[in-house]
Amino acid sequence: MSRVQLALRVPDLQKSIAFYSKLFGTEPAKLRDGYANFAIAEPPLKLVLIEGEDGEDTRMDHLGVEVDSTDAVDAATGRLKDAGLATFAENDTSCCYALQDKVWVHGPGREPWEVYVVKADADTLAKQADSVCC
Repeated sequence: MSRVQLALRVPDLQKSIAFYSKLFGTEPAKLRDGYANFAIAEPPLKLVLIEGEDGEDTRMDHLGVEVDSTDAVDAATGRLKDAGLATFAENDTSCCYALQDKVWVHGPGREPWEVYVVKADADTLAKQADSVCC
């Protein structure tokens, strides 16, 4: 199953969790320090909330497409390269409390998109030094 991901950087994580729980009628699938994600069945959406700075407006952090295998990430990488898009692959990277394989591309407005698979849980939100994540 594939689903679109929307990652938002929010100034008040607890208020955002309460709001999106009400909006989508479900509780977060994962809660960690400074982080929450919702695995919403209808519409198929992975909503990620990343704690930002107090007083800032909520902003888009990045967009993504979650897929179910590394093979699907590899297929997307090939398709994107064949379409002439610049890609940046990350394999076995820890990001957003998950071990992932992914490929990044940027839209015409420099908006970051990732196609990724979650391989396992991880202990940290922080990206690796050379990662585009979060």
